Amino acid sequence: MSISFSGLPTNIASLFSPLSASGTSATTSITSILNVAFGGTTAAVTGASSENPIVALEIAQRNQTQDIKTEALQPAVERNITAFTTAVQNAKSVTQLLSNPTVLTVLLTANGLGSESYYPALAQKALMSNPSDPNSLANQLASSNSQWLSTAQTYQFATKGLSIIQNPKAISTITNGYAEVLWRQSLDQQTPGLSDALYFIQNAKNFTSADQILGDAVMRSVVTTALGIPQQLAYQPLAAQQQAITNQLTIEDLQKPQFVQSFADRFLAVTQSTAQSGAASSTNLSSLAVQAQSLIA
Repeated sequence: MSISFSGLPTNIASLFSPLSASGTSATTSITSILNVAFGGTTAAVTGASSENPIVALEIAQRNQTQDIKTEALQPAVERNITAFTTAVQNAKSVTQLLSNPTVLTVLLTANGLGSESYYPALAQKALMSNPSDPNSLANQLASSNSQWLSTAQTYQFATKGLSIIQNPKAISTITNGYAEVLWRQSLDQQTPGLSDALYFIQNAKNFTSADQILGDAVMRSVVTTALGIPQQLAYQPLAAQQQAITNQLTIEDLQKPQFVQSFADRFLAVTQSTAQSGAASSTNLSSLAVQAQSLIA
């Protein structure tokens, strides 16, 4: 099955060569993409960051531990962590705990479900459903987002009540995870895609099939973007989606740190170049619109 690169700017699509576990061809492509994206200058294009995304990723990885601690001490974040910890320690039932908006926000955010906090009733029902039951809500939702099932399996509210989440180690993992997600999201303001790249690097080893990749929103975005697979793939049958990925990606390579790092670099390079290309096109269109308006006047 051939993959169309029509969703990418022509100058990017022409640069891609098959990925290898060694990362050699990937590195060559990344360098070429960055040369196209930055043109040897540091001048910013309106609407896109002028910062080298690969350098930004290196800095983020180097400073991650300290930066997450700093994020956790931000007033709003610290208040939510304190409120979450107190609520979990004092909860008498799962229903009571998950009815607390702050608890739900912190728990969902830490487990990659932050956007679902706007639907508390759905979230409560999904987390309290039995992951062992193939007809449970957690299993039903997993077809579109595997994090629902993963989270339900982790805390097992349906069968173990509060026993897992009230363990001090679980509380620490959740609050640290919450601060980490917020830190990663803040990085996107300067370097689009950086949060997803960090998630990919940290979690790629846990994915052993194309089906798992497609079921995780972030992994799906990183893989399809880096491979140049059009977003329209989502409208194809599942088997076609899986094949589109396995035709270009050897899933076993996700167990190799060097490959994963190179793949994340590639994703960032494509994201940056696409953003700059789009920003430049928007600027040109705006300029043409102004010129047209002046002619009409």
